[in-house]
Amino acid sequence: MDIHVKEVAYHRNGVGGEGFHVVRFAWDEAESSSLRNMVGIVFEGSGRVAVLDADLTAMGNIAFAMGNSWRGDHFEAVLRHAIKDHDTALWNTMDARATLDGAIEDHDKGLDKEAVV
Repeated sequence: MDIHVKEVAYHRNGVGGEGFHVVRFAWDEAESSSLRNMVGIVFEGSGRVAVLDADLTAMGNIAFAMGNSWRGDHFEAVLRHAIKDHDTALWNTMDARATLDGAIEDHDKGLDKEAVV
């Protein structure tokens, strides 16, 4: 499946709802000559994926019978892979920030000690 991920975000869904990921992506549908702008909503657990054409949705078409119906199971593996890559990159960035923050804090403590002496 030829998709191009544009953005991945996690929504915690309030304080009591079940969290989910949203993936914006372009899909190069085989029988189409243009890319479709799509949105995938991915919950924890196999088979819990919804996919909508974002442009059709923006025009008010959210109906199954009006052509904005896509098989989430066909997109699931690619979307979950994109989410995993995104989450890994996010955690790596957070680890790098924590390391940098720790180094800055250590440096500042050293400056504080020098100022006291």
